[in-house]
Amino acid sequence: MGEQNVLGGRASTIDVVIAAASLGDFAAAAERVKDHVLRSPLIPFTAAGEKAIRLKAENLQPLGSFKIRAALNVLSGLSDEALANGVATASAGNFAQGLTLAARLRGIHVTVHVPESAAANKRAAITALGGSVVVHSFDDWWRILVGRETGRNDGIFIHPVSEPGVIIGNGTIGLELAEDWAELDTIVVPLGGGGLVTGIASALRAKGHPARIIACEIATAAPLTAARAAGAPVQVDRRPSFVDGIGSTRVLDEMWPLLERLVDDVIVVSVEQAEEAVRALATSNHLVVEGAGAVALAASLSERCRGKNVAAVLSGGNIDPGVFCEIVQRPA
Repeated sequence: MGEQNVLGGRASTIDVVIAAASLGDFAAAAERVKDHVLRSPLIPFTAAGEKAIRLKAENLQPLGSFKIRAALNVLSGLSDEALANGVATASAGNFAQGLTLAARLRGIHVTVHVPESAAANKRAAITALGGSVVVHSFDDWWRILVGRETGRNDGIFIHPVSEPGVIIGNGTIGLELAEDWAELDTIVVPLGGGGLVTGIASALRAKGHPARIIACEIATAAPLTAARAAGAPVQVDRRPSFVDGIGSTRVLDEMWPLLERLVDDVIVVSVEQAEEAVRALATSNHLVVEGAGAVALAASLSERCRGKNVAAVLSGGNIDPGVFCEIVQRPA
């Protein structure tokens, strides 16, 4: 595919670009990021009982999230000239941290636009890495995410979801899954903006792997479920919860063709089920996982995954320590 270009956000453009991606594109991304990314382990879930569930522990990545893969890869496709004025993004925290670290390696500054609901520990981590944080109401932040306009002169805007370099960087997880478990037939992936699930699915399709791709959402905000029912993106109600890494008010128009083509099923998880998964991961596998990642385990325990060899992608571990302690200590 050559140099990865930052898109202008036109609907369907990203689908065309990713549909043309080859296995070589994903392999090249894996090579670009390997020096700064952990090949995360695929760990049996010890409390699975008779179910065959393994945990793709992306929560163990540097900075605690899979987003480092995407951030490193997307910046690798941009020239020094393009980055001369720095970069900006709109992110609830994990992509921003990854992008800030990747930018620091290139010697450039990052301005991160976050919703006011973003976890305090994620905001603090961005600042500690040298990024600038600008806080917005969720509605204003969403407008920046959709329109790619920050209203400031803060450099080239890098979308946390719908950039070819982001999606292909995320796809490196798919390559690892296919290589590490020959019997794998189902992959459960948290659905935020869709960059993770479409990246993994695209890499597997490029490899010719037949695994079923299941997206999972939190019941407090399930826009993909609503879009699949309506046949197009629609607005949904969003209620705040401790699961802050996924759950928006609408599927992005430019991501809808990809999601429609690549996602086989969607499982919606309750907040209570997400809490149970956080506890289970902590007590059974000694893993600290944020709500968005725990949703993948909760969905994997669904009857719809019974009899399958399931990989649950634990997307991140950046949960607020106070919230984590409260959930783990709360009676099941």
